[in-house]
Amino acid sequence: MCISPEHGPTLSRPVTIAFSGPDNVGKTKQIGILARRLGPAGHATGPLDDYDPRWDGIRAMGMGAWWFERGPVEEVADVLARSYLERSRRPATAPVRLMDRGIPMLEASLAATVAVRERLSPGEAADRARKLLDPYAADVQAAEATEYGIVLLHDEDPVIGTSRSLSHERHVTPAYADYQRHLHLQMHRLVAEDRWAETVVIGERRVVAVQDEIRRRLHPIAPLVPPRALPGLRVVALGGMSESGKSTAGEYLRVRHGYARLKIGYLIEDAAQRADIADPYEIPAVVRAELLVDGLDRFCAAHHFLDHVTIESLHDQDATAELRRMLGEQLTVVYVDATPEVRTERGTAGPEDVVERDAVKARRGAAGIASLAQEVIDNNHSRLHLERRLDGITLAHRWPLRRPATTPVNTLGLPVQLESYLSELLDRTTVQLPPVIDLLAVTGSGARGKYQHGWSDLDIFVVAEQASLPRLREALAELEAELGGVKLGLTVLTQDECRTGAVTSRLLHVLMLIGSGSLVPLWCRPGLALPAPDAAGDVAAGVEAGVQAAIEIRRQLLKGVPDLRALFKVTALLAKVMLRFEGTERASDDDALGVFLDREPATDADLRRQAREDRKKAVELANIVLGHWLATIALPTSRA
Repeated sequence: MCISPEHGPTLSRPVTIAFSGPDNVGKTKQIGILARRLGPAGHATGPLDDYDPRWDGIRAMGMGAWWFERGPVEEVADVLARSYLERSRRPATAPVRLMDRGIPMLEASLAATVAVRERLSPGEAADRARKLLDPYAADVQAAEATEYGIVLLHDEDPVIGTSRSLSHERHVTPAYADYQRHLHLQMHRLVAEDRWAETVVIGERRVVAVQDEIRRRLHPIAPLVPPRALPGLRVVALGGMSESGKSTAGEYLRVRHGYARLKIGYLIEDAAQRADIADPYEIPAVVRAELLVDGLDRFCAAHHFLDHVTIESLHDQDATAELRRMLGEQLTVVYVDATPEVRTERGTAGPEDVVERDAVKARRGAAGIASLAQEVIDNNHSRLHLERRLDGITLAHRWPLRRPATTPVNTLGLPVQLESYLSELLDRTTVQLPPVIDLLAVTGSGARGKYQHGWSDLDIFVVAEQASLPRLREALAELEAELGGVKLGLTVLTQDECRTGAVTSRLLHVLMLIGSGSLVPLWCRPGLALPAPDAAGDVAAGVEAGVQAAIEIRRQLLKGVPDLRALFKVTALLAKVMLRFEGTERASDDDALGVFLDREPATDADLRRQAREDRKKAVELANIVLGHWLATIALPTSRA
């Protein structure tokens, strides 16, 4: 190609970007999205049949009949070549010119046509097409040199690509199917000959994901092309009838989960104004969805820090269907549902107002949004119920589900007595069908090979449903004597509590450790997948644990005789929390405390060991760690 990434055009020189690809690959759609985003800086040249007056007669005759039967192949070649060349000769009217079908498509489509009409092999068809184009060869070569070509393919395999291309057609004639097969073969041949600067394989990706790759490819060539298209953005689109709870849901997602809350009307109207569309609600729903995506694209580009937003409210069923097609997995449509009786009770302007607004929404197809929604929330219950459902929807995207590995009991290095206890507990809760529990893991020092008899508890984390608690309680009661006085710290969560994040900061940390593989359970029900919180969320939630630890330290310090063991362990917990904010994970109490003692050179080097045995030393250690915590929240205010 004449234009290359190393020697691309400057901003003062117009650049022509030519999109090629087989039928139904999305060329026109991608050009339209990019042209709208570029605004005055971009111009789409339109269809080829705008560039030769003979196309009017061809359409009157019937495009298929002329193309495959009645038009002499020399005439077909002439009409195509002159259309391509005339389009290329037209002066650019914007810094970025976008063409639908680049010059290499002339050869590919002509070769496919003669292959069908004259029953030629792919190689013979390519030779025939080149001969037909010989009279225009010099002009064609010059025109191709002015283009920066990008080709979109359905698949790397032309057979699969042909199938996908034809699957979008309502009616397929044998001639057209044969043409598509040859067209894909010719295009893959030209790709192998490097006739296009860029090749993008669409696969199963949605429209915006493809647009994002196109922009990443083109931005170095034409800096006016935005570098990305909604990269990594999560969109929750809220729908529902009047007073169903959409606004409440949007506000909760903003406050609790940090979503930016955007109005669909604002996004559409802003994009429509830029596109000189007087009334965006009178245009086809497909175009309205494109305007919404354009408005969202512009807003998020201007606020580059956004990675999750809500848009409300969905009223148009057809536009919503197109929005799903464009955004794919980046979009979650949530329909908030409630009975008419509940909604009229919630209306502050009276039941008549709710009925009137419902009628407007119904005419636009708002009720049909439920059939397109990935999530339908029954909001006839409490606000707490609504918020937990929203938590589950949000965290499903943030916390991937993972199936934990397991490890035998004897790998933990626990005393024989505790190994026996755990083995018996697993036998009584997992061998029957269905099992009593879903997962069992040892946490704390026992999981790290740091168990110390007389000092450590046996901390166990269990996932089990509420209905299983009686049988679990029975197993625990039967085995209590086997503990030999060791304190059992048992925590039970349901799967729903895990998935909605209805957990303490400590348990969030346990889930993060299991999800990352740092903590391996002793048993897990086959097929069970638990959410894996991200490390950043774990650190942020650690503030809660730090606050609680600091309060508990002071409770112990104010006692006449502090509980030595409790004071030491809560001091270590506060140390661990602070280290997580520094990006350091210290699972061991001694290791975490050692970091802070290293920062206090005047202290006794043996203080950490002494603090396990001497209350005064434990108090000294607690004051050191608590002092570091308080220093992080000290405000420069007057104490006068």
